[in-house]
Amino acid sequence: MSYYCITTYVYIYIQISILSHLCYLCFTPLIFDFISIIETSVIFEYKYIIIYNNIKLDYNMTKFWEIGKKSVCILRNYVAHAKELNNPLPKKPIYFIKPTTAYLQENSGPILLPKGSDVHHEVELGVVIGETCTNVDENDAMKYVDGYALTIDMTARDIQTEAKNNSMPWTEAKCFDTFMPISTFIPKSQINDPHDINLWLKVDDELRQDDSTNLMIFSIPTLISEITKCMTLEKGDVIATGTPQGVGPVVDGQTIRAGIKGVIEMKFDVKDRGY
Repeated sequence: MSYYCITTYVYIYIQISILSHLCYLCFTPLIFDFISIIETSVIFEYKYIIIYNNIKLDYNMTKFWEIGKKSVCILRNYVAHAKELNNPLPKKPIYFIKPTTAYLQENSGPILLPKGSDVHHEVELGVVIGETCTNVDENDAMKYVDGYALTIDMTARDIQTEAKNNSMPWTEAKCFDTFMPISTFIPKSQINDPHDINLWLKVDDELRQDDSTNLMIFSIPTLISEITKCMTLEKGDVIATGTPQGVGPVVDGQTIRAGIKGVIEMKFDVKDRGY
């Protein structure tokens, strides 16, 4: 996918309170990062706008995986998936957090399997937050959504099961490096209704997961509202909205392909990491 920088908007606000104060800023148009330099009396702010499929985007949001601080992952948000793992249905959203170090962009390397672990795939729709928010009303929740991403929540099922059996947290099972393969940014306008799209995942040529988000138990506004009653969501954070049925194991040498039908596809090789 290619992005073309069409226009650079430069906003310069200069307030000089001391005549002897001197500020100097050097920049190159080849650097596409948000630059904000704040000194005692001088503020420079650069906002880069790019155009993708005739849609204006904030460049920073197209690199959400670099600016977000966390991924909030929803458990048991599809009835059939809860049943396939013999889990009870939740009465309200249940979630855990993955670190951004688990992110893996396409073409940046393989999914790495911890030695001896039984690792499963879980394809999910990711919701990218565009503005810091807390205690959000459901009716206002979609205002804070800037776009979407396709993601795969990789899970070391054996580690998770052992932790559950011992009534212990299972953070380790979810948070290995590369355990959250994630797509490029999908503009909000590219998905008319996030509650009516098709998620699919194949391992090699075998179709494992293929279901609609209209089967989600809790809607995106409900998820945002419930999460922000507990914690603040920040710009670039991702909510992984849960996985449909069909989760299963992957092993060294296999290839995972996943997509949102008619919107995006991505591919990742699977390798043992050796430890």
